[in-house]
Amino acid sequence: MQPESLSFIFLNAFLINNFVLASFLGLCPFVGVSGKLNTAWPMGVAVIFVMLVASVCAYAINSILVYFGIEYLRLIAYIAVIASAVQLVEMTIKKFSPTLFRLLGVYLPLITTNCAILGMALFQTFNEYNFVQSIFYSLGAGFGFMLALVLMAGLREQLEFSNLPYVATSGAVAFMLAGLLSMVFMGFAGLGG
Repeated sequence: MQPESLSFIFLNAFLINNFVLASFLGLCPFVGVSGKLNTAWPMGVAVIFVMLVASVCAYAINSILVYFGIEYLRLIAYIAVIASAVQLVEMTIKKFSPTLFRLLGVYLPLITTNCAILGMALFQTFNEYNFVQSIFYSLGAGFGFMLALVLMAGLREQLEFSNLPYVATSGAVAFMLAGLLSMVFMGFAGLGG
């Protein structure tokens, strides 16, 4: 696979350098929302949407900032765009699915501070991806985030049916599972060439 091909860019963000399990970005919503599959899926979709909007806006903002020679404003501009996109998602979910809004709780607004989304915008800028490459990168990163959420939620739901001591049913087991998942995803590093 060519390093600049769209399929490689998608696969790189999806599996090889998964933001959660390989780069350890976005762990707060990952651990907080991955307890149940019925909250992991919608959170994954929300993150994909926000990443896509942030990617498109980051590409446009970066072009404007480079044109005027004020690249030092990237970070604050990206944060403003991400916060706006999260507000849009939050208002939409609150309007159309109040139950889901309550299930996601504080983790929905925490997408704003999700460093995976900011990292995606910054990584695509520093890799100097064109518009189409940026779209594929953000989709790969978003679907990779959702994959990590769903895998972790499935594992945590299965843990509820196991006969573990009370001490092992706390958050410590969730972090051990996350570490094991991370080790599994480190095996994909060889795909990068």
